[in-house]
Amino acid sequence: MAYWLFKTEPGNWSWEDHKKTGDRGHPVKRSRNHLANKNMKTMVKGDKGFFYHSVNEKRIVGIVEVVKEHYPDETDPTGRFGVVDVVPVRDVPNPVTLKDIRGELGCEDMVLVNNSRLSIQPVQEKEWNIVCKMAGIDPASL
Repeated sequence: MAYWLFKTEPGNWSWEDHKKTGDRGHPVKRSRNHLANKNMKTMVKGDKGFFYHSVNEKRIVGIVEVVKEHYPDETDPTGRFGVVDVVPVRDVPNPVTLKDIRGELGCEDMVLVNNSRLSIQPVQEKEWNIVCKMAGIDPASL
């Protein structure tokens, strides 16, 4: 299993919006970034991810799971980009801010810390475990 972070602008697509999709699965982000698209191409069903509110919040607010692997984005007229579908797994009891992550030992190499503009990014297992614990979640329970 791999771990990911999906950034979204809460004014456009919030955690509350995503939770309303239930078990149907829905893309979190439609990205026109080649690296984000490459990341999505490597995702497989069962991968887990952090749902991150960007802009003013800059914090992890939920956990999602990939339920449909990379497929063409119907809104992309070029046909070069795709999406993955994810379902909401759970809220995080204690939202974790970017500032908190930057100050946490073991997270200094996290993509979010070093390339916070990338909308869909990998998370190393060690980082996943640290951030889950910061959020009040036992990573083994996911």
